[in-house]
Amino acid sequence: MGDARFEPVRAVRAYERVVEQIEEAIESGALTPGQRLPSERELMVQLSVGRSTVREALRVLQARGLVRSRPGDPNGAEVLPFSPAALHKSMTTLARVEELSLGELVQFRMVLDSAAILLAARLRTDEQLAGMAEAVASMRAAAGTGSGTESGTGSGAVDTEAFGRADVAFHDAVVAASGNKLIQICTDVVRQIVLRQIAARIDAADDRQALMRRSIRHHEEVIAAIRAGDGPLAAQLSRKAMYDYYAPYVAESETSALRALLE
Repeated sequence: MGDARFEPVRAVRAYERVVEQIEEAIESGALTPGQRLPSERELMVQLSVGRSTVREALRVLQARGLVRSRPGDPNGAEVLPFSPAALHKSMTTLARVEELSLGELVQFRMVLDSAAILLAARLRTDEQLAGMAEAVASMRAAAGTGSGTESGTGSGAVDTEAFGRADVAFHDAVVAASGNKLIQICTDVVRQIVLRQIAARIDAADDRQALMRRSIRHHEEVIAAIRAGDGPLAAQLSRKAMYDYYAPYVAESETSALRALLE
């Protein structure tokens, strides 16, 4: 007997085959945004399947943001243009279904932010740079540090929700300056998932204000490097800041993978 190994055969439902064919037609350009699919009746004839199979396939395609469909529409389902929201939903589902570890997610975010910052340092406008600085100023106000940096403790009230919003605004401004929509979508998805996993532990931390002041200092250093057009330095500072912030929440077995991005 040979050494061949065989995998169990997976039964594929008919509607999945229909979905695959229509997806392939959209991906290849045979179907373009604005075009209509054949009517349900015509699809039944072409594909040799029943009406329930066609409708189930159209429901799946609509859920994926690929078509707009109404049961019984004589004109057929409409092929939709690319939607960032659809990709956002798909990536969120992937991260949940695949049960990616926090370490993997943080590592991916370090890579994404680093790439965005490298581009932003080269492509940013003065207006975008001002937006980053404004976001950091809002972080400072929310941390109760006034106009100071990490060395100033300040006496204002701490508003963790406002701080979080300002932090997101900073990263959004950086990604917008990169000019890459795919990086923007991926960054947004990964950031939401990561923060969802550690939000409770951050809220329970005794040194939240110290964490905020340190985060502000890191952001100011990144802005200074972006302003100077030094993308590699800005990216390195960002990776180091993310490592310092997230490493305490990552499993010890995964921290070496994060440190590899600091070298």
